Amino acid sequence: MDSLLSARIKPLPTHCRQIHSTIRPTLLLQFSRRLGKSQMEMGRCRTSFNSIAASVQPIEGSALSQFNNTLPSKEVLELWKSANAVCFDVDSTVCVDEGIDELADFCGAGEAVAEWTARAMGGSVPFEVALAARLSLFNPSLSQLEEFLAKRPPRLSPGIDELVKKLKANNIDVYLISGGFRQMINPVASILGIPHENIFANQLLFGSKGEFIGFDENEPTSRSGGKATAVQQLRKARGYKTLVMTGDGATDLEARKPGGADLFICYAGVQHRENVAAKADWLVFNFVDLINSLE
Repeated sequence: MDSLLSARIKPLPTHCRQIHSTIRPTLLLQFSRRLGKSQMEMGRCRTSFNSIAASVQPIEGSALSQFNNTLPSKEVLELWKSANAVCFDVDSTVCVDEGIDELADFCGAGEAVAEWTARAMGGSVPFEVALAARLSLFNPSLSQLEEFLAKRPPRLSPGIDELVKKLKANNIDVYLISGGFRQMINPVASILGIPHENIFANQLLFGSKGEFIGFDENEPTSRSGGKATAVQQLRKARGYKTLVMTGDGATDLEARKPGGADLFICYAGVQHRENVAAKADWLVFNFVDLINSLE
């Protein structure tokens, strides 16, 4: 844990600067239903609400039936209820957007970057390769990031604020562990009342003139297996008996390993990645299920 903490607070060289803002981007996914059709068309709009209705492509009953983990087993439910700490992914879990996709879209490279994101989250490409490739497609400057953060505030997934409050009321520690960027995640933590020291995420780095120069490769979440490393070191340092990881992607699933997370809950309320969902201990499509199970 000492190495993890030191990586998080290690000062940047004097020629580099970071920006921390109190707001972050997202999309409001607006859907409309058509009679007789089983699919929803997703549209985008911006509002001033912190929590919005996330939409996903509806899953046919026959397709959903292949998953036998939508109802928790007795063992899974007991682990969830006895957790000392719960770690959440941020993009497409706590928030309805993929932060890097939104930043890229703002900078004019949204489609190309989104394709890389899908590959990274599906586990077909090493995360560090996908992260470097995506950033190289648009090289965001400090001024672009500042403008982006100012114009696109955070949008939370429905029910996440209530779930976090419930966990904290039960004296369960809450963490945000993300392959996204700390500049975008700090404001989300502030909204949810999560201490900033409970964030494990990447850092965008800028030169003296505000030019993009890369990301901090010392952060464990900057590479494949990084979330597992963060969870393992966190658990060892804090002595948690039971720890749960919740997310939508392959990098979140990786956190469930010896010395890491005891339980992986796949949240498919924004993105339903079937290869990840099939391997989850518990598959949920809304946070209400998790809230109700704590009653």
